[in-house]
Amino acid sequence: MSIRNFIHANFHHFNAGEIRKACQSLTQFIDGGGKIFLTLAGAMSTAKLGKTLAPLIDAGYIAGISCTGANLEEDVFLLTAASHYETIDDWRSLSSTDDAELLRKKLNRVTDVCIPEDQAIRAIEQVILPLWQDYSSSNKSAFPHQYVYQILLNNKLPTEGAIDDSWVYAAAKADLPLFVPGWEDSTLGNIFASHVIDSDINPDAVKGGIHYMTELANWYESQKNGLAFFQIGGGIAGDFPICVVPMLRQDLQRDAPLWSWYLQISEASTSYGGYSGAPPNEKITWGKLAEDTPKFVIESDATIVAPLIFSYLLDL
Repeated sequence: MSIRNFIHANFHHFNAGEIRKACQSLTQFIDGGGKIFLTLAGAMSTAKLGKTLAPLIDAGYIAGISCTGANLEEDVFLLTAASHYETIDDWRSLSSTDDAELLRKKLNRVTDVCIPEDQAIRAIEQVILPLWQDYSSSNKSAFPHQYVYQILLNNKLPTEGAIDDSWVYAAAKADLPLFVPGWEDSTLGNIFASHVIDSDINPDAVKGGIHYMTELANWYESQKNGLAFFQIGGGIAGDFPICVVPMLRQDLQRDAPLWSWYLQISEASTSYGGYSGAPPNEKITWGKLAEDTPKFVIESDATIVAPLIFSYLLDL
């Protein structure tokens, strides 16, 4: 039984029912010529979301992506050092001493999996640092993702993982529009800042948030068909791009369309301001969505739900 048929047969009510309705609605939206604008928060790359996201990019369903710096780099970390990752089976029982031991071994833990410092992070630093230095000395600049695209496409980065499972590689091949707000707080962003502090690099070699917002505005206005806003998690990855619409409409007084379709997957509650974001109807008041925009909220684990929806769209 395909994932699509399984969802039709078994997902009826509550979060399961919401998944089925969202899948059916999004399929109709895409069949009508629309595309997905995806936002990635959390540790989705380390969760290997690329296994289902890369085929979605290859199929042309994704128009653009906004992601945290962590999701950008952690997909490439995995591609570079997959065999050196360590899985922690009983991670809920770890003590502070256990985690300190992982630090001593240079293993950076993300819930139940550890990213190897030397084989992943430092290996990529050795490849990307010369690019930063070249752009700095030449008074050139580029976006964070453009540097990553270059090291993936110029074959200078040694890889050992399944390259077809890398969503960033799929995005690089397609030259997919990517927006990485707040990149400075990522591991590579920290490394870049450390070289700036050491006076090795001009900070202007990497474009920042305002550059990304203006690029996003120009790109959004150029889109001819409707865009589905597919939000995984909250935070800056979702908040940053959804705001381009009220900025265009209210601040620039331009006749820009609203987002045409909306889905949010998150375990966090939007109540009491404790979640970085807002439920769909609240977004209407901010000029981001319309009253009749199809809206779906799935309160569940995105590492489970997103691959199901992606597989549904691909009819796997």
